[in-house]
Amino acid sequence: MIFVMSFVVGGLICVIGQLLMDLTSYKVTPAHILVGFVTAGAILSAFGLYQPLVELAGAGALVPLSGFGHTLTQGAIRGVERDGLLGVFAGPLEAAAAGITAAVVFGYFFAILFRPKG
Repeated sequence: MIFVMSFVVGGLICVIGQLLMDLTSYKVTPAHILVGFVTAGAILSAFGLYQPLVELAGAGALVPLSGFGHTLTQGAIRGVERDGLLGVFAGPLEAAAAGITAAVVFGYFFAILFRPKG
């Protein structure tokens, strides 16, 4: 059942992004969606509303960009609890280090592997 919920929730998040790009009066770019989803995930997480979604859908809520905002916010909260005010800066980076590292390494790998057309 978790696979179904993961697929449904992740799909709904993607549908929201696509609808925002298609139905707005001015063109919303993918950059707007990226920033909006990360910010929305962070805000929902700060108010305790995103964690129940993660428990319901697992990766369906953690893999999209809103899940990255959730991860950053939870890292900041844990960092503040552990290190005080300076934890606001170290906590999010510590929580998201694996994802950031994977993005850099795979991005570098594929940049070497493939040649852009120009």
